[in-house]
Amino acid sequence: MASSPVFSTSGFAQSAAANPPTAQKPPPPCASADHRAFDFWIGVWDVTSAGKETPTGINSISAQHGGCVIREDYKTQGGYTGMSMSFYDAVRKSWHQTWMGADGTALFIAGGLNARGEMVLSNANWPGYVNGSPINRITWTPKRNGTVVENVRQHWQSSTDGGKTWATIFDGTYVKRTEK
Repeated sequence: MASSPVFSTSGFAQSAAANPPTAQKPPPPCASADHRAFDFWIGVWDVTSAGKETPTGINSISAQHGGCVIREDYKTQGGYTGMSMSFYDAVRKSWHQTWMGADGTALFIAGGLNARGEMVLSNANWPGYVNGSPINRITWTPKRNGTVVENVRQHWQSSTDGGKTWATIFDGTYVKRTEK
């Protein structure tokens, strides 16, 4: 009777332990193009209201929490302040923003990019919207020079007739501050 060969696996086990297979590191949780869609707004901006010749406020927009949140800190020359937090909800496939001003004004809006690359958020898109309430719609339009955003227009409108007519609440141009 022939003896069966003896195989040793200890050398293979030692080799595998010394050189474990390289695991693919998953991308950061908020790295998708949808999560980055509002990044054009990031920066420190001088804000000039329509009809004014000089800036009326400063807006500091930053990516926070690994890029999962865009934080806005706004201050006018007159001392009014406010802040917002914007984020992409991958489950609902929608952008959301919560704004709170020093005057107690709260705004909850949702939406996303339109075909022109503008971010359009409205409280009519927000899950808690009550039919018949005034509709607020804010559009951020980046003006690009190639791939560089030169400025951003923010146009806030409101409708009390279900969107048939719109009144401008705020219309401002954001010009990115240059570092000195």
